Amino acid sequence: MSRIVFLNGSFLPIDEAKVPFMDRGFLFGDGVYEGIGVLDGRLIDNEAHLERLERSLAEVRILNPYTRTEWTALEEEIVRRNGMTEGFIYFQVTRGVAERDFFFPDNAKPTVAMFTQAKSIAHAPAARAGIAVITVPDQRWARRDIKSINLLAQVLAKQAAKEAGAQEAWMVEDGFVTEGGSSSAFIVTKKGSIVVRPLSNAILPGITRMSLLRLSEEVGIALEERQFTVEEAYDAAEAFLTSASNFVLPVVSIDGRPVADGKPGPITKRLRELYLTMASAPALAAE
Repeated sequence: MSRIVFLNGSFLPIDEAKVPFMDRGFLFGDGVYEGIGVLDGRLIDNEAHLERLERSLAEVRILNPYTRTEWTALEEEIVRRNGMTEGFIYFQVTRGVAERDFFFPDNAKPTVAMFTQAKSIAHAPAARAGIAVITVPDQRWARRDIKSINLLAQVLAKQAAKEAGAQEAWMVEDGFVTEGGSSSAFIVTKKGSIVVRPLSNAILPGITRMSLLRLSEEVGIALEERQFTVEEAYDAAEAFLTSASNFVLPVVSIDGRPVADGKPGPITKRLRELYLTMASAPALAAE
């Protein structure tokens, strides 16, 4: 069965979905996107994702084409039509179709595209074994808090990771880790505190990051919201990342150096279990 996607008001087979040649997303990367995890057919942290979408659209001055209720209905319908129980929903909104000109077009209607990707998240092998990351220079623009579809720097970073035999790249600016190519970066100190960079224009406000910080506070795990260096990451007791498409993943190697004993640590395992429990609870997952 052909994968069903959503494009500009219609659900249709992916082979029939065509974006106009003069769309500003194609010409300028003029748009924003969101990605939402799905577990047991339910949308995870959806309200927070839609709130972030609203913020990103407002920051780049693109009209939000749908209400939160309408967005949620579209997400649930695309999950249903594709029979997906576990995976990821991606959708993006561009400024629309217009003659190529840097100025905002006067009457362009936003282009909306949405699709699903089925994948194992809860029982992913990487969650058991951990993953390797490398560090690369952060070459992105100054407004990383906006979830822009301009992802060339991340593409180059993640390709470098792949070529080095790693699964993610941690980007570095002025000696400090900012975030991963498509994830938030964490370390755990030898005293048992989790460390994550505080929110600013330098990083994306990760939704899984936000939920994990709340969960860690609820169970009394110490938190330090501050910058950390690459050297501190090398010497950490544990390291991990969070994202909507992976939830929580242990990092067991950084630049070819094992993190501690090179195995997923107990705090990372506990945080992953806490997040999975939250995501598996219908009332919480729907909040």
